[in-house]
Amino acid sequence: MSIYDYEVTMEDGESYNLKQYEGQPMIIVNTATKCGLSGQFEELEMLYQKYKENGLIILGFPSNQFKQELGSAAESAESCRLTYGVTFPMHQLTVINGKDAAPLFKYLKEQAPGTMGDSIKWNFTKFLVSPDGKRVKRFAPKTSPKDMVTSIEELLKR
Repeated sequence: MSIYDYEVTMEDGESYNLKQYEGQPMIIVNTATKCGLSGQFEELEMLYQKYKENGLIILGFPSNQFKQELGSAAESAESCRLTYGVTFPMHQLTVINGKDAAPLFKYLKEQAPGTMGDSIKWNFTKFLVSPDGKRVKRFAPKTSPKDMVTSIEELLKR
């Protein structure tokens, strides 16, 4: 399987296949609007605005597994837009750990295990996927999105 075999669902319930982003680097991040790290939304949006013309896509997946998210995907997305100016795609509330984890997140964790093995330890774990979909690099929750610039620019040169 590759990253392009997965289907995801937008905040409004519309589903699509990640194949539409083939050839583009992607940042896939689990988010939470009430998390102490939520300031990263602004940094992620800054990256998106800076590099989207070069093909970078950022996909936000709100998760309430750490009990820091609003009640619905629509509320979460609206909060992200109004509070942080987010324009990148936001998705349905997503289970990221455990037996009910979304297939996409199971795949990402297999491709780029963290210090806790097959778990995501907190909100704002970021996965940078290469344009060919074959390489995934994981960034810790406390890693600032700004610290991803070198890795992003390396992928954009290819």
